[in-house]
Amino acid sequence: MEEARAFWLREPGVGEIRPVPLAPPGPDEVRVRSVRSAISRGTESLVFGGHVPPSQYDVMRAPFQDGDFPGPVKYGYLSVGVVEAGPPSLLGRTVFCLHPHQTAYVVPAAAVVAVPPGVPARRAVLAGIVETAVNALWDAAPLVGDRVTVVGAGTLGCCVARLLAGIPGVSVALVDVDATRADTAAALGVPFCLPEEADAGRDLVFHTSATSEGLQRALELLVPDGMVVELSWYGDGPTSLDLGGAFHSRRLAIRASQVGTVSPARRGRRTTHDRLALALDLLRDPAFDVLLTGESPFADLPAVMPRIARGDLPALCHTVTYDEEAVPCSA
Repeated sequence: MEEARAFWLREPGVGEIRPVPLAPPGPDEVRVRSVRSAISRGTESLVFGGHVPPSQYDVMRAPFQDGDFPGPVKYGYLSVGVVEAGPPSLLGRTVFCLHPHQTAYVVPAAAVVAVPPGVPARRAVLAGIVETAVNALWDAAPLVGDRVTVVGAGTLGCCVARLLAGIPGVSVALVDVDATRADTAAALGVPFCLPEEADAGRDLVFHTSATSEGLQRALELLVPDGMVVELSWYGDGPTSLDLGGAFHSRRLAIRASQVGTVSPARRGRRTTHDRLALALDLLRDPAFDVLLTGESPFADLPAVMPRIARGDLPALCHTVTYDEEAVPCSA
């Protein structure tokens, strides 16, 4: 039996590399050799710190998670690799899979989606994040001519803003407390401003900052009857809002959007596989490369994850490299 290596959270705040046995793939399975993976900074930092509420243990399980919260647990869901064994239609193809950080893995063939030609593996790791942005737009259904703001210029907020910018007639603004994100916004073709400079009168606001202050500002930017689409996940941290002002008189709304299920607006017509394939196709856009701002070898993950969780390793999307020699391109 072949052996791979996987990154595990041994206990909150402590990660390690463990050997993992790999059984030969069955007739409807594939063996994938990892090329790149990416760290979902918000969710994986909360998992790493042990901040998943017990009530959400089942809901927050990743598709191929091993172990249980708060640990030991093998967690992650942004992986790109090459199919080394499996159906002829996938053999040798570069694929995306919602799998934890691991050097190789065996999964059902239906669990992988082929990466389109022209999308490099390094960019393809963003598929799970772009998929979340796609679902949020399905939930919100922005219309031609809408004035829309995204509060929070992290990786997800930037992905939402880039997709919104492609809708004809939609006016998009990206808001963040970090003024250095202005360069990122410019590369994405989206105007940037600090929270205190943001224009009000917005038909729709997407919130991704995972802070009470950001959510409060998002509400303040809305027109009467406007809606905030909440994409942040706060873990077990408290969230406070001042709803004693204009929230009721202006009939404002806050709607949660979460990628675990397909938006009700498309649930009868799109599968999760369809949604992920769409996200990968959207990643033909090279503008997304600006979000890939850090990388480290797989072996360094036990030292890297604590730095990311503490916030002292600055990056939008931090990717993990594996042995990339002799990796074939997507067919």
